[in-house]
Order: sequence, then structure tokens, then C-alpha cells
Amino acid sequence: MPQTRLTLSTRGAGLYEFTRAAAEFVAATGTEEGLLTVFVRHTSCSLLIQENADPDVRRDLDAFFARLVPRSDDPSMDYIIHTDEGPDDMPAHIKAALTAVSLGIPVSRGRLLLGQWQGIYLFEHRARPHQRDIVLHLGA
Repeated sequence: MPQTRLTLSTRGAGLYEFTRAAAEFVAATGTEEGLLTVFVRHTSCSLLIQENADPDVRRDLDAFFARLVPRSDDPSMDYIIHTDEGPDDMPAHIKAALTAVSLGIPVSRGRLLLGQWQGIYLFEHRARPHQRDIVLHLGA
């Protein structure tokens, strides 16, 4: 079964699209039909399939999650205990728990069966830059 790893460099919190890299991996395998599993090997970021046409969608998602789970130095988060790695760390774990760390995407005729406006994103939940490892595994 074909498998590869991607490393994405983030500049801080936000959505980072890697649809093209995933599609290129699938095409390079020559597999016609199957399921691409995408897995991120971290606990403070996650994966999303989301609209990739209008950048306002990404901005609105960032704003929503910032309101839903603010930094631990926000008074509303005074119950947070895990703060050793900074005020964005535990909120990043919560955001990752609310979203997905793996995705399954069907493959047909050698192509990802994403919708017209769908893209695959790493959702970075930490404020500072990180190197994020993503595993792509194509099962036939």
C-alpha cells in the first residue's frame, strides 16, 4: 500500500491548504480506486476539508475557533491547568479534540473525489510556527 509523509511549515495559527500535494501523491501511485487516509501526527493541530475558493471562510473559521476556545490567559478559561507551554497550548489541544486528526477521501479514476470547492487543510492551533508531519496512506 502506498504511503508517504508530508512536512508542512506553519507560520502560526490558521489554515494551510495541501490539496495539491495529496493529489500529486495519489496520481504518482497509479492507483485507480481506493481510499486516501490523511493523518496528522500532532495533538495541537488538526485536519479539515473546507472551502478553498473564498479566503473569508478561513478567516471566519479562525475567528470562530478563537471565540469558542480562547487562550488560557482569558478570564473565561481560568479553569485551565495545563499552561506549561504557553496560553495557546491547552486551547490548541481542545480545538484539535473538536476537529479531526484523520480524514478519509475516496479516490476514483486516479483522482481525489473532493467537491468543486473543497480543499484539504492543516488547521494549526498554535500561535508560533511549527513543523507538522502528515501521513498520506492510499489503500486500494
